[in-house]
Amino acid sequence: MTDTAIPDRDLSSKVRAYVEMTKPRIIELLLITTIPAMVVAERGWPGWGLVLLVLVGGSLSAGGANVINQVYDRDIDRIMNRTSGRPLPTNRVSPRAATVFGLVLGLAGFVVLAVGSTVLAGVLSLVAFGFYVLVYTMLLKRSTTQNIVIGGAAGAVPALIGWAAVTGDLGVAPWVMFAIIFYWTPPHFWALSIKYEDDYRRAGIPMLSVIAGDEVTFREILFYSVVTVGVSLMLVPVAHLGWIYGVTSAVLGVWLVAAAIRLKSDRTRAMPFFGFSNLYLAGLFLAMMVDRLVDVPAIGGSTIWMVTATLLVGIGGLAVIASEVSSHARGPRVSRFRQLVEVAITAFFAFGLTWVAWLSVAADASV
Repeated sequence: MTDTAIPDRDLSSKVRAYVEMTKPRIIELLLITTIPAMVVAERGWPGWGLVLLVLVGGSLSAGGANVINQVYDRDIDRIMNRTSGRPLPTNRVSPRAATVFGLVLGLAGFVVLAVGSTVLAGVLSLVAFGFYVLVYTMLLKRSTTQNIVIGGAAGAVPALIGWAAVTGDLGVAPWVMFAIIFYWTPPHFWALSIKYEDDYRRAGIPMLSVIAGDEVTFREILFYSVVTVGVSLMLVPVAHLGWIYGVTSAVLGVWLVAAAIRLKSDRTRAMPFFGFSNLYLAGLFLAMMVDRLVDVPAIGGSTIWMVTATLLVGIGGLAVIASEVSSHARGPRVSRFRQLVEVAITAFFAFGLTWVAWLSVAADASV
């Protein structure tokens, strides 16, 4: 009995190690944004079969990217207390086996999405996989304070995948959903990074709080929160959503900005803000899904929503530019020019999206 029990325990431990590398809790958050995007695209429930296929494909792709990320980062994972117990630093899984596992998961995710939904959804999963591994993990994470800002785009792609899985194309609305997640990611992750600042400093990761300190970090959390709220309001006229989403996005937005203001330089509020930011994103996407399923009427005119959104995006975006171009917010190995380019990418994406949203709303009004 003992001889048979030991192999069973070994197999169970090995399976748990492989599952752990996929970071299931992060995948859960990604899926929260995928299903609502599908519902809004379908203007109703897209069917359990399609939803299940997209969830499986998206989970495989995201899980594979997380595995390859840990293969590349296994040297710094050994240094950081938060990650030292992961399967690779503890030698529960070999780097070669993990690499094969991650690549197989990524390929499987593409196949499931491309065959089970649309080719575009599958291609987007590969784009997200490659961006997370090549751009975030290998290029940005160890060199620039903009690592989580630009790198956060990978985590925003599931909204595009969900939309593309239903329609086979992309319009303005899914890009606004993408932008909500994209601009939500920096304040969300920077709040968490404050708790593990010593870990990042020891591993040589230039997180914003490590390079620029608490005051700058809390200020950036506020600025990006303002942009996030502005983009979220933009979705009301662009996606023709009703009062459920409109009211929810406004109330949650005020709450998010108020929580960011209360941070100031008080580290003890960082983790509560991190927890609330999770609830903010989940509540926002749940509201858009319920709004579309119930199909409630709109509240207010499109112009009011767009003007408010434009003001918030403009104020927050300009504040981001003014704050982040300063030398004290730049990583030690990042040139002034590179810093300007990285800041411009995130700021002008918001401005460009706002302009496109105005054109979309104007086109709808002329029909």
